[in-house]
Amino acid sequence: MPLHDRIIPYLETVGLYHLARLNSQWFWVDEPLLSAFIERWRPETHTFHMPFGECSITLQDVAYQLGLPIDGEPVSGCLTEFENLMEHGRPAWVWFRELFGELPPQSKVKQMTVCYTWFHERFWVLPADASDETNANRVHLCWLPYLASLDDLGRYSWGSAVLAWLYRCLCRGTNRNVVNLAGPLQLLQSWIFWRFPTLRPSGFDRIGFPLASRWATFMPRNDGGAQRLASARLSLDRLRVHDFVWEPYSSVEVTAVIHPEILVEEHRRLWTAVDGVLPQFSGVQHLPQPALNIDWLHAKDGRGGDRWFPTYYREWHQFWENRLQSVIWVDRVLDPGPSSEYLDWWCRVAHRFLSPDVAFQDPRPQMPDDAAQFADQQPRIDEV
Repeated sequence: MPLHDRIIPYLETVGLYHLARLNSQWFWVDEPLLSAFIERWRPETHTFHMPFGECSITLQDVAYQLGLPIDGEPVSGCLTEFENLMEHGRPAWVWFRELFGELPPQSKVKQMTVCYTWFHERFWVLPADASDETNANRVHLCWLPYLASLDDLGRYSWGSAVLAWLYRCLCRGTNRNVVNLAGPLQLLQSWIFWRFPTLRPSGFDRIGFPLASRWATFMPRNDGGAQRLASARLSLDRLRVHDFVWEPYSSVEVTAVIHPEILVEEHRRLWTAVDGVLPQFSGVQHLPQPALNIDWLHAKDGRGGDRWFPTYYREWHQFWENRLQSVIWVDRVLDPGPSSEYLDWWCRVAHRFLSPDVAFQDPRPQMPDDAAQFADQQPRIDEV
């Protein structure tokens, strides 16, 4: 949707302006490449397991790639029982009519959701006489409690919500029965292109903000998906530690375009609330601590009632309230990377390669085993 000048101040207030600019045009993704990365995603650690160690998308990447705020209140809730959160117990559809001025046709409604096509068709062009009440809300129905007051919308941690949703979709994608990709895939693909130079397309040298806009006109091939997946898988198997850019945001080119609001201390202080990817913050990777077991939460999707929600999410909300206690102090070094202790451990415990063994063999014809015994019987070059 075009960004009308009258809408921009609202987007800036809630911290979503940079993301809205990024999504002003269609963002194509390279599905075989992303599939190869999903194969290397581990739900128990929320990291990609590579031949050289672990790496992952972090809150720092979300800030630079999408320009979203990091610190703030958690974005959380239950889809089926969200009416309980509404003001004065108003029915959802009554509130919907108050906010949007009308109800969508039944053909655009399924249970408590509204097709995005209706929002697109209804609000593509901003009417000349649109009031603040008309243009303030254009979202999925389950987000009504958040979007009812734009003044409060800017206090949420939209960056952590996006990262959590990407983690969620990657974890779901590791299930062999799942065949569709979902989630903020432009974040994943841009992260790949910035971090892995050998995998990025050529000719995209112009850098803007947010950094994911660098690939806005990228158009992947759509032929030979199976062969491209095998090729991408082999490319990842052949990666070495120097093929990963641990600090892609320290260059002068990035510093020149970055917006200062994402670098304020309240947001930056949360970037290092990680354990297994310290080299991405100029540190040396030690042996990581055991990961929390969240297998049970992986099985929940926010539907089927909210009886489980207050009990289990109260604990995680408390984690977020104490988020500063999870921040790790990183000793910055000139040459960040895994420690030798970590690499020894990684080579012993990790499943480093996914391609079949034949993919690593020399494709040239092999010398027969009995060839050596005939070597002395051949004439020398000076005798021929």
